[in-house]
Amino acid sequence: MTGVPVSAAGGPSGARRAKGPASGGVTPASGRALAREARDTAPGDFGDGRARRDAPSPEEVRPAAPSSPQSSQGSAGTAEGQGSTRAPRGGKIAAAAVDQASVWNIANLLTMLRLLLVPAFVMLMLADGGYDPAWRSLAWAAFAIAMITDLFDGHLARTYNLVTDFGKIADPIADKAIMGAALICLSALGDLPWWVTGVILGRELGITLLRFLVIRYGVIPASRGGKLKTLTQGVAVGMYVLALTGWLATLRWWVMAAAVVLTVATGLDYVKQAIVLRRQGIAERKAALEESEE
Repeated sequence: MTGVPVSAAGGPSGARRAKGPASGGVTPASGRALAREARDTAPGDFGDGRARRDAPSPEEVRPAAPSSPQSSQGSAGTAEGQGSTRAPRGGKIAAAAVDQASVWNIANLLTMLRLLLVPAFVMLMLADGGYDPAWRSLAWAAFAIAMITDLFDGHLARTYNLVTDFGKIADPIADKAIMGAALICLSALGDLPWWVTGVILGRELGITLLRFLVIRYGVIPASRGGKLKTLTQGVAVGMYVLALTGWLATLRWWVMAAAVVLTVATGLDYVKQAIVLRRQGIAERKAALEESEE
């Protein structure tokens, strides 16, 4: 009999072994281990194994949002804002130039014109001996322009906020200069008594000095009487500049007399105001010192 021996085939136990590992090559236990390992190491699998532990978090995987043009412009604007807080170089020089340029406003230009009219008026007034009606008429025109600009420059400066240090100094000088030049020329030509010129000029210069003396205590405001005095003086001097005859010559005498009366009366009123203002200022300072000592 030529069959395979039982020992070669392994007998029943060999047959059983052949049915086991030899048939599939994987036992149940080893199969479960391999499956667990494959599950843990599979790419893209978020199980409970090593791949899950090593996987990045959703925050890490989330892509960065692209920056919008608005945000870029906003950041750039912030940077510019921070940089713009620094004053530009030469800013103080530019500010000084603007302040200096503000002197050349319409009110100050009118004041400068009035100052330039003073020598022109004197030349016209004294031309050809000072008695030529034609030259006197031209001198009156220069005087009238100067007085009219005196009315407008102060109004423009206060209305349009054009008040400058130059205007504060030059305006009263121009007023006194044109009036003083006219009075002195008239007295020098014998048309007006010197005592009238002395009273008017003495009052004007005295009140101006008085204002400066009491300015530490306050400012003496211009009164209605002072404005009426200025108007009356301008009309009276203008009538004397013209070569008037007849009843107009008589009328100008009365107008000048009214101007002199107003000049003296308003001058005394300003002196009274200055004394009261000085007393009030001294009393306020004394009260302030007593309060500080307490």
